Amino acid sequence: MAELKLSESRDLTRIERIGAHSHIRGLGLDSSLEPRAVSEGMVGQTAARKAAGVILQMIKDGKIAGRAVLLAGQPGTGKTAIAMGMAKSLGLETPFAMIAGSELFSLEMSKTEALMQAFRKAIGVRIKEETEVIEGEVVEAQIDRPAVAGAASKTGKLTLKTTEMETVYDLGAKMIEALGKEKVTSGDVIAIDKASGKITKLGRSFSRSRDFDATGPQLKFLQCPDGELQKRKEVVHCVTLHEIDVINSRTQGFLALFTGDTGEIRAEVREQIDTKVAEWREEGKAEIVPGVLFIDEVHMLDIECFSFLNRALENEMAPILVVATNRGITTIRGTNYKSPHGIPIDLLDRLLIISTQPYTEDEIRKILDIRCQEEDVEMSEGAKHLLTKIGVETSLRYSIHLITAAALACQKRKGKIVELEDINRVYHLFLDVKRSTQYLMEYQNQYMFSETGEGDEDEANAMVP
Repeated sequence: MAELKLSESRDLTRIERIGAHSHIRGLGLDSSLEPRAVSEGMVGQTAARKAAGVILQMIKDGKIAGRAVLLAGQPGTGKTAIAMGMAKSLGLETPFAMIAGSELFSLEMSKTEALMQAFRKAIGVRIKEETEVIEGEVVEAQIDRPAVAGAASKTGKLTLKTTEMETVYDLGAKMIEALGKEKVTSGDVIAIDKASGKITKLGRSFSRSRDFDATGPQLKFLQCPDGELQKRKEVVHCVTLHEIDVINSRTQGFLALFTGDTGEIRAEVREQIDTKVAEWREEGKAEIVPGVLFIDEVHMLDIECFSFLNRALENEMAPILVVATNRGITTIRGTNYKSPHGIPIDLLDRLLIISTQPYTEDEIRKILDIRCQEEDVEMSEGAKHLLTKIGVETSLRYSIHLITAAALACQKRKGKIVELEDINRVYHLFLDVKRSTQYLMEYQNQYMFSETGEGDEDEANAMVP
């Protein structure tokens, strides 16, 4: 008898792409904020992760706002990974906005306006409101379809029950369409918002659990609701201040959120919104959720932006600012003065500085193991050992880039496990910075506009091991 093969079906609702930090799931801390050696995609940097965990705990408790943290360290030491870990650990309700320092100079608005919008994206408002909801178990959904298409609109009746009562509702065309979209059948527990008519399928009743021989893992079984069918429920909406700004400032309203054409928002609009939010807070209708604004490559900001940040951090409604840089003592952009990390001293004084250290050989090996697993590449122990050596000699980023390239070289020779020869092949195909610089110094006279002096040659030779 021929074996029946079931075709594999893939869920296309999520676009999965392997990125530089797609393996990060959190900060990898235990309940007492102690960093585990390898956890949630994080390896090493124990002191930096612990410091980030303390900041994270204070954010979750709502104890700090308007504070700033600097992640400083050499390139490829996991600064962005720590910021991504913080974002994943915060959860969905706490806003996390992320921008690069150079982004501000390419937008069609002033730098300070772009920074203000980024700040407002990182401040959440939890708005509470009471709404009337009809909640019950569907006993029967009877829909009368006309015999001739287009002769008349569809009509129907919906019978809902709780443990105490049962009611029949007449349905219009829109409600019938909504029931069809949600695929509501008898035995489902549903909630209908009276104001908007939105139908939410909560799950299936326990009393009808034996209707089907097999059910999917996403199906939830619930008890039949008790009490009256019509209830008043408190609904909580989480929005950011920037979303409220956009909706109130543009003629097209909330559509600007989707088009991205937010433009510059007037200060008067923001003042009115701040006043309204303050009123809601006093009445107990809303509460402010200070989120996190992460600015990568902060040394790219100029002196005007740094002055704005100084002022913005003193505001009542300011998020927690996390900035990252890989620069040492360098010129502050827009001035002739040098400063640590290219940040003015007055702003540096406000920052809690978390430094990251270069990875050890053992940590590089563990990171490469995680990346091989993330990129679904099988690699022999010898190949991993060679890749680790390459990572130590050149850079971690370069060795990570070779993983997929080596996997393709392995496919080319019809192999299943990446071996030493595949790593060796891609190592000679793709140059790292040091070998590329050495090549340039050897053949500089054949390049156009070559102006390398003796001092530059000494500098380049220092780069080459």
